[in-house]
Amino acid sequence: MVGNSRTILVTGCSSGIGAYCAKRLREDGWRVLVTARKEADIARLQAEGFEVFYLECRDPASIKTCFNAVIDATGGKLDAIFNNAGYSQAGAVEDIPIEALREQFEVNFFSVHAMTLLAVKHMRAQGYGRIIQHSSVLGFCPMILRGAYNASKYALEGLYGTMYTELQGCDIHVSLLQTGPIPSNVAINALPYLRKYIDVENSHYQEIYRPRIAELEAGGTADTTGTGAEPVYKKLKRALNDKSPRPQYFITRQTYLAGMLKRLLPSKLFFKAINYWS
Repeated sequence: MVGNSRTILVTGCSSGIGAYCAKRLREDGWRVLVTARKEADIARLQAEGFEVFYLECRDPASIKTCFNAVIDATGGKLDAIFNNAGYSQAGAVEDIPIEALREQFEVNFFSVHAMTLLAVKHMRAQGYGRIIQHSSVLGFCPMILRGAYNASKYALEGLYGTMYTELQGCDIHVSLLQTGPIPSNVAINALPYLRKYIDVENSHYQEIYRPRIAELEAGGTADTTGTGAEPVYKKLKRALNDKSPRPQYFITRQTYLAGMLKRLLPSKLFFKAINYWS
């Protein structure tokens, strides 16, 4: 079975969307190779029967080592890659230090590109492949207090929208998943970065931060069952199987609504409308 299965590398599988999609892909017959960073997560995923590889997105050497190990494990076959790993740096733009922005881009943008360069080179040699980048509705919809995350996803949209066009005429396809609000650990995982980089007590926005921090401390919007990620998996499946994949796949009603409003409204009204949700 494994020898005849299509192979996919999914990054960021310690929890949430990555973990759920990895399980669903395996159920659908894929050979799924996953990454995680923490030892406990690696051990748990191995116990669940996954082929797990250590990946530290902040370390270029780790990215290359991880990719090479995956290729060695599959005997040189890699049908697809789903770049899902990432995190969200919360905070008003005026509160975000350069160091926070650099770290956000290192994980959400530069590591994705480093992995993609390795994948494209390999797929060029084998003659085919699918590359799926996990973007967000915030890749075209700049909501308040998410400036660093917005910027990292806008960058993905620009770079890989370009790559989609450049790959026309070959059997390598790149697509972006533009996910809206899905219950996951993303918000909760953002709390340490908020505390690390944002001086809440001296911020103009401290009264806005406090109730949001309290919500996260109380558990946020974590989805312990993982079932909330099914809409993401449905579009991931489309991106992997469509004969002619789209450059972008909208996920959730909120993303479709935001896309419609951006097309129809003047910019000033669009910004006012989307931040009504924030």
